[in-house]
Amino acid sequence: MVGAMPANILSKAQITAVVLAGGLGRRMSSDGRGINKAMVQVHGRPMIAHVIERIQAQVSSIIINADPHQADLKALGLPVVADQIADRPGPLAGIHAALACINTPWLLSVPCDTPRLPHDLVARLVHAQMQSSADRVSVICAGQRHPVIALIHRSLAGELESFVRTGGRRIESWLAQGQWVEAEFEDEAAFVNVNTADELNHLERSQ
Repeated sequence: MVGAMPANILSKAQITAVVLAGGLGRRMSSDGRGINKAMVQVHGRPMIAHVIERIQAQVSSIIINADPHQADLKALGLPVVADQIADRPGPLAGIHAALACINTPWLLSVPCDTPRLPHDLVARLVHAQMQSSADRVSVICAGQRHPVIALIHRSLAGELESFVRTGGRRIESWLAQGQWVEAEFEDEAAFVNVNTADELNHLERSQ
């Protein structure tokens, strides 16, 4: 646990980010078969590129959780790590894969479909952690929880693996197992996620 950690040592250098891009993207595809949502174009660039741009100055390094054989993701020049837990159990498997391979004490998890993340995301998550000594901190904005967007201590990899391998899928249920706090944000537009073609069109029109 992180309760004994001196508050002043949690810095950017101790945080790796993972962009979760392993979803099937069925709601985005016209035929329901799925699409690589990370590479969907937003203002002429892949959606994941906007996410990376938003967080890259806030962390020490970035990895991507996805199928490592996807050539288009490889072209981004970042390490791509696959789930270690089979059968696509959801974003928790991606978070687990990242926790299992990082060298920093902390992991920032973000989905690939939130291209407007705030530039002070990490600073506010870190502030909430330092105020509470929590080992997991997620976002809440205007009363809406965004549990996939979270700061998670590396020591939780084993606990998370046990949760997923025994059938756990709901992120909030796992977060609630430990020292969990939420960092409050006000700008709802910063956490808009894009799941459908209509949501993508609305996002592009609103910018």
